[in-house]
Amino acid sequence: MSRIDKLKDFLAADPNDSFTRYAIGLEYGKDENYPKAIRALEELRELDPEYVPLYYMLAGYYREMGDLKNAEATYREGITKAREANDLHALSELEAALDEL
Repeated sequence: MSRIDKLKDFLAADPNDSFTRYAIGLEYGKDENYPKAIRALEELRELDPEYVPLYYMLAGYYREMGDLKNAEATYREGITKAREANDLHALSELEAALDEL
């Protein structure tokens, strides 16, 4: 059984687990399956828009796909969410990534 299959089993047991949804997106990203990674993280954003880590990775996957418009918008949204959550580490990473874009 693959890691993604195991994570999907975990998600089936607890569909509201944001970390598991995030981990599924990362696994697809590791496999360079960016469309599936984006889809997984977009689903997470719809279900839990306050889950700050998703923004950095989602924007990066958009960037890998050459979709700089969505990458920029996602970094900016993540910056807003990180400020609201007072997550200074994520804020710093998101700002640096946006500057590099």
